[in-house]
Amino acid sequence: MLEQCEGSHAVATAVALSRPEVICAYPISPQTHIVEGLGEMVKSGALARCEFINVESEFAALSVAIGASAAGARAYTATASQGLLFMAEAVYNASGLGLPIVMTVANRAIGAPINIWNDHTDSMSMRDAGWIQLFAETNQEALDLHIQAFRIAEEVSLPVMVCMDGFILTHAYERVDLPEQAQVDRFLPPYEPRQVLDPNEPVTIGAMVGPEAFTEVRYLAHARQMQALERLPEIAAEFRQEFGRDSGGLIRTYKLEDAETVVIALGSVLGTIKDTVDALRDEGLKIGVLGITSFRPFPIAAIRAATAHVKRLVVVEKCFAVGIGGIVTRDVRSAVQNRPQQVYAVVAGLGGRAITRASLGKLLHDAVQDKLEQLTFLDLDWDIVNRVLAREKDQRRSGPVAEGILRDIGTVSSRVA
Repeated sequence: MLEQCEGSHAVATAVALSRPEVICAYPISPQTHIVEGLGEMVKSGALARCEFINVESEFAALSVAIGASAAGARAYTATASQGLLFMAEAVYNASGLGLPIVMTVANRAIGAPINIWNDHTDSMSMRDAGWIQLFAETNQEALDLHIQAFRIAEEVSLPVMVCMDGFILTHAYERVDLPEQAQVDRFLPPYEPRQVLDPNEPVTIGAMVGPEAFTEVRYLAHARQMQALERLPEIAAEFRQEFGRDSGGLIRTYKLEDAETVVIALGSVLGTIKDTVDALRDEGLKIGVLGITSFRPFPIAAIRAATAHVKRLVVVEKCFAVGIGGIVTRDVRSAVQNRPQQVYAVVAGLGGRAITRASLGKLLHDAVQDKLEQLTFLDLDWDIVNRVLAREKDQRRSGPVAEGILRDIGTVSSRVA
């Protein structure tokens, strides 16, 4: 059924159609509308046989989900930004215990300085925690990925983060195709846990493990990620057969067949990149796009095969590792190692800064001429940066960096409109 709705409403509907039995909720923007919507469904009876638990923190939200999943319930929660950091210990516990929890991460910057707008710093901080990480380009894909997430989580017994860009997707109104309950039921079977706490068959989940077995436990977590790498395309194909549309999988390609330059990215920025590439194609530039849906497990073989014929790769990422550079770029370089291809890292959109077609167009014109640095910060204001560096060189007590920059640009403080 086609409906014009907010991205958060679309995700809440997808989660409800997946028949969760426990939802653990703690509000933090920009994911709040998702759990609010689910809470209303539970209260009204539209989502039956589900316990909606209000908790006192994000750490508690995931901790309760861990307990619920271990007890045999299909569990869901959502978070963003500092909320994800607050639950970091539980994030590692969920994956280490092999519990198939699904969690929405409404991607948002991490402070300090305080910033509530979108980038990918939060989920990238947990990239090595053992969770499957799927990134949505559109609200339709966010909806579809949640349904697929429960399926893959329960098949391989690993938790899944479905990452969608905060505000850009969560608060955007778009037309989406909401599936029928019968369709979801055919695609997503009832939850049959691989491990469960049962008084009639007592076991210990989360036992102390010493050096004699810890490596093997960690390897098996990796092995399940590799199982997911195989199953994700198959589940996407089954989803297409049931729902009639392509969604999910490992990667998505656009105008890649004859491309000499390929832009790689995750999330909603892919739409702007595709529009920019269309315009550059009209100028005769052979540029294509590769969107990464599965960031963890990372699709090394799929990326390597898709880019075998290209001259250069431009990785646009909304996060970076301070002191070294691009996070996604490093993984892409591992996928295309031992090839004579240039791989450029472009950091863009930090803290919600707009990524425009004009800036991308200029960037890609430079890229096709191999004029880019190995690490580029799109639309970085070098005048401001150099002013701060000069002030720090001249004055020992130069003051807080963020406040100094706001003063330099004539802004007393950043405010949410």
